[in-house]
Amino acid sequence: MDTPATVSTDNHPDEATWVEGLKDSLPIVISYLPVAFAFGLNATKLGFTPLESLFFSCIIYAGASQFVITALLAAGSSLWVAALTVMAMDVRHVLYGPSLRQRITRTLSGRKTAVWAFGLTDEVFAAATAKLVRDNRRWSEKWMIGIAFSSWFSWILGTALGAWSGNGLLDNFPAVEAALGFMLPALFLSFLLASFQRKQSWTVTSALAGALLGVTLVSIPVAILAGIVCGCLAAVIQAFYQEEA
Repeated sequence: MDTPATVSTDNHPDEATWVEGLKDSLPIVISYLPVAFAFGLNATKLGFTPLESLFFSCIIYAGASQFVITALLAAGSSLWVAALTVMAMDVRHVLYGPSLRQRITRTLSGRKTAVWAFGLTDEVFAAATAKLVRDNRRWSEKWMIGIAFSSWFSWILGTALGAWSGNGLLDNFPAVEAALGFMLPALFLSFLLASFQRKQSWTVTSALAGALLGVTLVSIPVAILAGIVCGCLAAVIQAFYQEEA
């Protein structure tokens, strides 16, 4: 009998296509465009060229971390300090792949996985998790490539538009600028709530408590790490007690 990890991916007529992935990426695209536009504007305002701003989005592609690394570099921090800070902020991405793999009930193509894994942002991960929870049989790597590529391209497009629009475009619209910074976490929160289950409440509460303690006592990077560690420990402890029961 095949185990969930060895079920073939071939000939699944009902699996989601890459076109469906493009369609499902629209909420992410709508959110990414204005935030990436704001990043492009901010980067050029800090003294980076449009090409350098675009390079950050093409290679790093890390949302809020791009704002942090450009601010650190513009303030004179060394490249190593900026890189380590961003790595600390984004260490959670190490857990995204294993978390998805636990839910995927078919074998994966190495080449396709490498493509969509690059685009596995918070929002794409949340969308993929929600799809696997709702309808695991229809999840496919083609769908993942569609949603990941479309999200990445919208981030690049938004950055390019912002970087080449010049400095000071939003100086007279502070409310709009504040709204742009709120859209990305709001989108991720909506995906989180869509896939949230009551049994996860202890894990979420522990992660939030750790993050709050970290940001209160130390800094935002420490808060992120504390939230991840507390959430993971809570999940492991809860799983252990459930098995014992």
